[in-house]
Amino acid sequence: MTTHFTELAHRAAADGVVSPEELLGLRRQGWGDGIITREEAEALFAINNVLSDRDPAWCDFFVEAIGEYVLNAAQPRLQCSPEEAEWLIAQVDHDGVVESMVELETLVRIVERAENVPDALKNYVLGQIENEVLTGTGPTRCGGELSSVHISEAEVKILRRVIFSSGGYGPAAVSRFDAELLLRLKNATLANDNDPSWGDLFVDGITNHLRGFSLDNAQLSHERKLELIRTIEDNSANIGRFFSQMAKSDASLPTRIRWLAEHLAGTDGPQNDYSGDADAGHAVTAAEKDWLDVALDDDGQIDALEKRLLRRLADDELI
Repeated sequence: MTTHFTELAHRAAADGVVSPEELLGLRRQGWGDGIITREEAEALFAINNVLSDRDPAWCDFFVEAIGEYVLNAAQPRLQCSPEEAEWLIAQVDHDGVVESMVELETLVRIVERAENVPDALKNYVLGQIENEVLTGTGPTRCGGELSSVHISEAEVKILRRVIFSSGGYGPAAVSRFDAELLLRLKNATLANDNDPSWGDLFVDGITNHLRGFSLDNAQLSHERKLELIRTIEDNSANIGRFFSQMAKSDASLPTRIRWLAEHLAGTDGPQNDYSGDADAGHAVTAAEKDWLDVALDDDGQIDALEKRLLRRLADDELI
């Protein structure tokens, strides 16, 4: 399908407009074999770069197709490899900025959908939002127009989606990188007219960083999941080795049966103490308190958002 798809893509891009008929053709060709290839994904970026108007139908297709390529074109599914992340960033950052809202939405949706993405991709998306806030220009600002330095409603929503996404370090948890980003944005926009939802995100984010926890095995890296897939594909040999080891053991028959039950249930390896991990994560450690003290004392005064944060921490008995 790739040859027909790219030919259709070139025709669609020739006049900078994708008609409903051309979009239907791209959908049929792209999904005809159920796979979006690298060549097809690059053709879609080429079209997007020349469009003067990106209607909702095009945006939906673009986000869907690029996400499908990045996350599902190769094993393991729903994983973004470092190479795919590097390719994706190069496509949207060819001139140093994310130019369109559809590109930004594509990045955000991939981070949201993925079981895991490289930290570099998640941090790149957050860096783009930080740049838009500080420079007042970008796809979240009325199509790229320069505006005052502040945090808009659109930026708050994107920040929340990315920071609490499943992809990247700390699934659904706020990492130190994320927390320090929130602090930088707070300091840079404190005197500006930010969207009311910004204060909630700041307090929620810092509190989550201090009290949250993430299990060591909450996420599988791209390499580890690929290794597991290969192991499952070779499961007949693995089961044979397991029974061979059981036969050679001096353990009693009931013990061997228990081993087999645990092995089949997946409970024969190290097990997490979820309650203990949660209790430990809920407590604010001395190192975290030192970090918070330094962060809040950066300018020698406690501002309104910092007061809200301290009240939340006190109400939750974290300080």
